[in-house]
Amino acid sequence: MRKNVAIIMGGYSSEYEISLKSGNVVYESLDDTKYNTYRIHIFKNKWVYVDDNDNEFPIDKHDFSVIIHNQKTNFDCVFNAIHGSPGEDGFMQAYFELLNIPQTSCNMYQAALTFNKRDCLSVLKPYGIKTAESYYINLGDKIDEGAIIKKVGLPCFVKANKAGSSFGITKVYKKEDLQNAIDVAFAEDDEIIIESFLDGVEVSVGVIKYKGEVKVLPITEIVSDNDFFDYKAKYLGESQEITPARISNDMTKKVQAVAKQVYEILKMDGFTRSEYIFKDDEPHLLEVNTVPGLTKESILPQQAVAAGISLEELFGNAIEEAMK
Repeated sequence: MRKNVAIIMGGYSSEYEISLKSGNVVYESLDDTKYNTYRIHIFKNKWVYVDDNDNEFPIDKHDFSVIIHNQKTNFDCVFNAIHGSPGEDGFMQAYFELLNIPQTSCNMYQAALTFNKRDCLSVLKPYGIKTAESYYINLGDKIDEGAIIKKVGLPCFVKANKAGSSFGITKVYKKEDLQNAIDVAFAEDDEIIIESFLDGVEVSVGVIKYKGEVKVLPITEIVSDNDFFDYKAKYLGESQEITPARISNDMTKKVQAVAKQVYEILKMDGFTRSEYIFKDDEPHLLEVNTVPGLTKESILPQQAVAAGISLEELFGNAIEEAMK
Protein backbone atom coordinates (compact mmCIF):
# COMPACT_ATOMS: atom_id res chain seq x y z
CA MET A 1 0.00 0.00 0.00
CA ARG A 2 1.33 3.42 -0.92
CA LYS A 3 2.43 5.67 1.94
CA ASN A 4 1.23 9.26 2.29
CA VAL A 5 4.30 11.51 2.31
CA ALA A 6 4.13 15.23 3.11
CA ILE A 7 6.98 17.21 1.55
CA ILE A 8 7.35 20.34 3.66
CA MET A 9 8.94 23.37 1.99
CA GLY A 10 9.13 27.16 2.28
CA GLY A 11 9.86 28.29 5.82
CA TYR A 12 10.25 31.55 7.70
CA SER A 13 13.75 32.64 6.61
CA SER A 14 15.44 34.26 3.62
CA GLU A 15 15.99 30.76 2.23
CA TYR A 16 12.32 30.04 1.49
CA GLU A 17 12.66 30.35 -2.31
CA ILE A 18 15.50 27.81 -2.40
CA SER A 19 13.44 25.52 -0.18
CA LEU A 20 10.47 25.65 -2.57
CA LYS A 21 12.77 24.59 -5.41
CA SER A 22 14.22 21.75 -3.32
CA GLY A 23 10.77 20.54 -2.28
CA ASN A 24 9.50 20.52 -5.84
CA VAL A 25 12.48 18.41 -7.00
CA VAL A 26 11.70 15.89 -4.25
CA TYR A 27 8.02 15.93 -5.31
CA GLU A 28 8.94 15.28 -8.95
CA SER A 29 11.53 12.58 -8.14
CA LEU A 30 9.78 10.26 -5.67
CA ASP A 31 8.40 6.95 -6.97
CA ASP A 32 4.63 7.41 -7.31
CA THR A 33 4.07 3.65 -7.22
CA LYS A 34 5.32 3.69 -3.59
CA TYR A 35 4.25 7.10 -2.31
CA ASN A 36 1.30 9.47 -2.47
CA THR A 37 3.13 12.80 -2.30
CA TYR A 38 1.77 16.12 -1.04
CA ARG A 39 3.48 19.50 -1.32
CA ILE A 40 3.02 21.32 1.97
CA HIS A 41 3.94 25.02 2.07
CA ILE A 42 4.97 26.18 5.54
CA PHE A 43 4.87 29.97 6.00
CA LYS A 44 4.27 32.19 9.03
CA ASN A 45 0.84 33.22 7.77
CA LYS A 46 -0.30 29.81 6.47
CA TRP A 47 0.39 26.07 6.39
CA VAL A 48 -1.27 24.66 3.26
CA TYR A 49 -1.32 21.66 0.95
CA VAL A 50 -0.87 22.88 -2.63
CA ASP A 51 -2.19 20.61 -5.40
CA ASP A 52 -1.02 20.49 -9.02
CA ASN A 53 -3.49 23.23 -9.96
CA ASP A 54 -2.17 25.50 -7.17
CA ASN A 55 -5.33 25.08 -5.11
CA GLU A 56 -4.59 25.44 -1.39
CA PHE A 57 -6.02 23.36 1.46
CA PRO A 58 -5.22 24.38 5.06
CA ILE A 59 -3.25 22.05 7.32
CA ASP A 60 -4.78 21.20 10.71
CA LYS A 61 -1.84 21.89 13.03
CA HIS A 62 -3.37 19.81 15.84
CA ASP A 63 -2.48 16.56 14.08
CA PHE A 64 -0.82 17.74 10.82
CA SER A 65 -3.67 16.48 8.66
CA VAL A 66 -5.52 18.01 5.72
CA ILE A 67 -9.07 17.80 4.42
CA ILE A 68 -9.17 17.60 0.62
CA HIS A 69 -12.64 17.61 -0.96
CA ASN A 70 -14.24 16.45 2.32
CA GLN A 71 -11.72 13.62 2.73
CA LYS A 72 -9.27 13.74 5.65
CA THR A 73 -5.67 12.75 4.90
CA ASN A 74 -3.05 11.86 7.51
CA PHE A 75 0.61 11.40 6.73
CA ASP A 76 2.83 8.36 7.28
CA CYS A 77 6.06 10.35 6.91
CA VAL A 78 7.29 13.91 6.39
CA PHE A 79 10.08 14.75 3.97
CA ASN A 80 11.76 17.87 5.34
CA ALA A 81 12.94 20.24 2.60
CA ILE A 82 12.84 23.47 4.64
CA HIS A 83 16.19 25.27 4.73
CA GLY A 84 16.59 27.60 7.69
CA SER A 85 13.83 28.15 10.26
CA PRO A 86 11.64 26.28 11.22
CA GLY A 87 12.85 23.20 9.32
CA GLU A 88 16.57 23.24 10.06
CA ASP A 89 16.65 24.63 13.60
CA GLY A 90 14.70 21.94 15.47
CA PHE A 91 11.19 23.39 15.62
CA MET A 92 9.57 21.14 13.00
CA GLN A 93 11.52 18.14 14.29
CA ALA A 94 10.13 18.70 17.80
CA TYR A 95 6.59 19.21 16.45
CA PHE A 96 6.63 15.94 14.49
CA GLU A 97 8.21 14.08 17.39
CA LEU A 98 5.32 15.18 19.60
CA LEU A 99 2.86 13.97 16.95
CA ASN A 100 4.82 10.72 16.48
CA ILE A 101 5.16 11.30 12.72
CA PRO A 102 8.49 10.12 11.22
CA GLN A 103 10.49 12.78 9.36
CA THR A 104 13.57 12.55 7.18
CA SER A 105 16.00 14.96 8.84
CA CYS A 106 17.91 14.65 12.11
CA ASN A 107 16.34 14.93 15.56
CA MET A 108 15.37 18.17 17.32
CA TYR A 109 18.53 18.58 19.42
CA GLN A 110 20.90 17.85 16.53
CA ALA A 111 19.06 20.32 14.30
CA ALA A 112 19.16 23.09 16.91
CA LEU A 113 22.83 22.44 17.67
CA THR A 114 24.09 22.38 14.08
CA PHE A 115 21.97 25.42 13.13
CA ASN A 116 23.87 27.38 15.78
CA LYS A 117 27.35 27.57 14.24
CA ARG A 118 28.99 28.74 17.48
CA ASP A 119 27.55 25.97 19.63
CA CYS A 120 28.22 23.27 17.05
CA LEU A 121 31.90 24.20 16.68
CA SER A 122 32.25 24.36 20.48
CA VAL A 123 30.92 20.80 20.83
CA LEU A 124 33.24 19.44 18.13
CA LYS A 125 36.51 21.14 19.14
CA PRO A 126 37.22 18.80 22.13
CA TYR A 127 37.18 15.89 19.67
CA GLY A 128 40.06 17.44 17.73
CA ILE A 129 37.97 18.78 14.85
CA LYS A 130 39.97 21.69 13.40
CA THR A 131 38.21 25.02 12.81
CA ALA A 132 39.06 28.66 12.07
CA GLU A 133 39.84 31.12 14.87
CA SER A 134 36.59 32.76 15.92
CA TYR A 135 35.17 35.73 17.85
CA TYR A 136 31.57 35.94 19.06
CA ILE A 137 29.29 38.99 19.41
CA ASN A 138 25.67 39.23 20.57
CA LEU A 139 23.35 42.09 19.66
CA GLY A 140 23.92 44.89 22.17
CA ASP A 141 27.52 43.92 22.96
CA LYS A 142 30.22 46.59 22.77
CA ILE A 143 32.12 46.26 19.48
CA ASP A 144 35.87 46.19 20.11
CA GLU A 145 37.29 46.25 16.60
CA GLY A 146 40.88 46.07 17.84
CA ALA A 147 40.17 42.93 19.89
CA ILE A 148 38.37 41.31 16.94
CA ILE A 149 41.24 41.90 14.53
CA LYS A 150 43.81 40.80 17.12
CA LYS A 151 41.94 37.49 17.52
CA VAL A 152 41.02 36.62 13.93
CA GLY A 153 43.19 38.87 11.73
CA LEU A 154 42.36 40.34 8.34
CA PRO A 155 40.79 39.41 6.03
CA CYS A 156 38.05 37.77 8.08
CA PHE A 157 34.48 36.58 7.65
CA VAL A 158 31.59 38.12 9.56
CA LYS A 159 28.63 35.72 9.67
CA ALA A 160 25.13 35.59 11.05
CA ASN A 161 25.34 32.74 13.55
CA LYS A 162 22.00 31.13 12.67
CA ALA A 163 21.44 31.57 8.93
CA GLY A 164 22.13 29.64 5.76
CA SER A 165 22.70 30.05 2.01
CA SER A 166 25.38 32.67 2.82
CA PHE A 167 22.81 35.25 3.96
CA GLY A 168 24.39 37.70 6.38
CA ILE A 169 28.02 36.90 5.44
CA THR A 170 30.66 39.47 4.48
CA LYS A 171 34.36 39.10 3.81
CA VAL A 172 36.16 42.02 5.45
CA TYR A 173 39.58 43.27 4.34
CA LYS A 174 39.84 46.58 6.21
CA LYS A 175 39.10 47.62 9.79
CA GLU A 176 36.86 50.46 8.60
CA ASP A 177 34.55 47.94 6.83
CA LEU A 178 34.03 45.82 9.94
CA GLN A 179 31.08 47.72 11.43
CA ASN A 180 29.06 47.58 8.20
CA ALA A 181 29.64 43.82 7.95
CA ILE A 182 28.47 43.43 11.56
CA ASP A 183 25.31 45.39 10.72
CA VAL A 184 24.65 43.11 7.72
CA ALA A 185 24.99 40.03 9.93
CA PHE A 186 22.76 41.44 12.65
CA ALA A 187 20.05 42.03 10.01
CA GLU A 188 19.79 38.20 9.81
CA ASP A 189 20.38 37.16 13.44
CA ASP A 190 20.99 38.57 16.93
CA GLU A 191 24.22 36.55 17.27
CA ILE A 192 27.23 36.70 14.98
CA ILE A 193 30.47 34.79 14.57
CA ILE A 194 33.61 36.36 13.12
CA GLU A 195 36.15 33.88 11.74
CA SER A 196 39.69 34.03 10.46
CA PHE A 197 40.20 33.63 6.71
CA LEU A 198 41.49 30.19 5.76
CA ASP A 199 43.39 30.26 2.48
CA GLY A 200 43.12 26.85 0.85
CA VAL A 201 41.05 24.43 -1.19
CA GLU A 202 37.38 24.43 -0.18
CA VAL A 203 35.39 21.21 -0.36
CA SER A 204 31.86 20.14 0.44
CA VAL A 205 31.20 16.68 1.87
CA GLY A 206 27.82 14.97 1.87
CA VAL A 207 27.18 12.29 4.49
CA ILE A 208 23.93 10.34 4.53
CA LYS A 209 22.34 7.31 6.18
CA TYR A 210 21.95 4.94 3.22
CA LYS A 211 20.45 1.47 3.60
CA GLY A 212 21.20 1.54 7.31
CA GLU A 213 24.86 2.56 6.98
CA VAL A 214 26.63 5.93 7.28
CA LYS A 215 27.85 6.74 3.76
CA VAL A 216 30.25 9.52 2.76
CA LEU A 217 29.46 10.69 -0.77
CA PRO A 218 32.06 11.75 -3.39
CA ILE A 219 33.66 15.06 -2.41
CA THR A 220 32.96 18.30 -4.26
CA GLU A 221 35.58 21.01 -4.76
CA ILE A 222 34.23 24.56 -4.64
CA VAL A 223 35.79 27.13 -6.94
CA SER A 224 33.84 30.38 -6.63
CA ASP A 225 33.93 33.01 -9.36
CA ASN A 226 33.35 35.53 -6.56
CA ASP A 227 35.36 36.48 -3.50
CA PHE A 228 33.93 33.51 -1.59
CA PHE A 229 31.17 30.87 -1.91
CA ASP A 230 28.33 33.37 -1.51
CA TYR A 231 24.63 33.23 -2.48
CA LYS A 232 25.32 34.01 -6.16
CA ALA A 233 28.03 31.37 -6.31
CA LYS A 234 25.74 28.80 -4.67
CA TYR A 235 22.54 29.42 -6.60
CA LEU A 236 23.16 31.62 -9.63
CA GLY A 237 25.89 29.58 -11.28
CA GLU A 238 28.78 31.85 -10.30
CA SER A 239 31.02 28.96 -9.22
CA GLN A 240 32.50 25.68 -10.34
CA GLU A 241 31.48 22.63 -8.32
CA ILE A 242 33.84 19.84 -9.28
CA THR A 243 32.93 16.28 -8.26
CA PRO A 244 35.10 14.40 -7.46
CA ALA A 245 37.35 17.10 -5.99
CA ARG A 246 40.82 17.58 -7.48
CA ILE A 247 42.66 16.72 -4.28
CA SER A 248 45.13 14.00 -3.36
CA ASN A 249 44.06 10.58 -2.10
CA ASP A 250 45.54 11.46 1.28
CA MET A 251 43.48 14.67 1.52
CA THR A 252 40.38 12.80 0.34
CA LYS A 253 40.76 10.14 3.04
CA LYS A 254 41.37 12.79 5.72
CA VAL A 255 38.27 14.83 4.96
CA GLN A 256 36.10 11.72 4.51
CA ALA A 257 37.20 10.47 7.92
CA VAL A 258 36.54 13.83 9.59
CA ALA A 259 33.13 14.22 7.93
CA LYS A 260 32.06 10.75 9.06
CA GLN A 261 33.43 11.44 12.55
CA VAL A 262 31.43 14.69 12.77
CA TYR A 263 28.25 12.87 11.65
CA GLU A 264 28.75 10.20 14.29
CA ILE A 265 29.85 12.53 17.13
CA LEU A 266 26.70 14.59 16.60
CA LYS A 267 24.54 11.43 16.31
CA MET A 268 23.08 12.64 13.04
CA ASP A 269 20.39 11.10 10.85
CA GLY A 270 19.28 11.86 7.32
CA PHE A 271 21.30 14.14 5.05
CA THR A 272 24.19 16.38 6.05
CA ARG A 273 26.49 18.50 3.96
CA SER A 274 29.51 20.05 5.64
CA GLU A 275 32.08 22.50 4.30
CA TYR A 276 35.83 22.30 4.90
CA ILE A 277 38.88 24.31 3.88
CA PHE A 278 42.28 22.67 3.76
CA LYS A 279 44.97 24.57 5.65
CA ASP A 280 48.42 22.92 5.73
CA ASP A 281 46.76 19.85 4.15
CA GLU A 282 44.41 19.49 7.14
CA PRO A 283 40.61 19.90 6.75
CA HIS A 284 39.12 22.71 8.88
CA LEU A 285 35.35 22.57 9.41
CA LEU A 286 33.29 25.65 8.50
CA GLU A 287 29.74 24.44 9.19
CA VAL A 288 27.27 21.55 9.07
CA ASN A 289 24.00 21.76 7.12
CA THR A 290 21.24 19.30 8.02
CA VAL A 291 18.75 20.24 5.28
CA PRO A 292 21.08 20.92 2.34
CA GLY A 293 19.88 22.09 -1.05
CA LEU A 294 18.09 19.33 -2.97
CA THR A 295 17.65 20.87 -6.41
CA LYS A 296 19.23 19.01 -9.32
CA GLU A 297 21.99 21.63 -9.37
CA SER A 298 22.63 21.38 -5.62
CA ILE A 299 25.80 19.80 -4.31
CA LEU A 300 24.45 16.81 -2.38
CA PRO A 301 22.27 15.51 -5.26
CA GLN A 302 25.27 15.93 -7.60
CA GLN A 303 27.37 13.86 -5.19
CA ALA A 304 24.70 11.16 -4.95
CA VAL A 305 24.55 10.84 -8.73
CA ALA A 306 28.36 10.57 -8.81
CA ALA A 307 28.03 7.72 -6.29
CA GLY A 308 25.55 5.95 -8.58
CA ILE A 309 22.48 6.89 -6.51
CA SER A 310 19.58 8.40 -8.47
CA LEU A 311 17.46 11.17 -6.97
CA GLU A 312 14.54 8.73 -6.76
CA GLU A 313 16.73 6.34 -4.73
CA LEU A 314 18.23 9.15 -2.62
CA PHE A 315 14.89 10.60 -1.57
CA GLY A 316 13.10 7.25 -1.31
CA ASN A 317 15.86 5.88 0.94
CA ALA A 318 15.50 8.90 3.24
CA ILE A 319 11.81 8.09 3.71
CA GLU A 320 12.45 4.40 4.30
CA GLU A 321 15.19 5.20 6.87
CA ALA A 322 12.87 7.62 8.67
CA MET A 323 10.08 5.06 8.84
CA LYS A 324 12.20 2.21 10.24
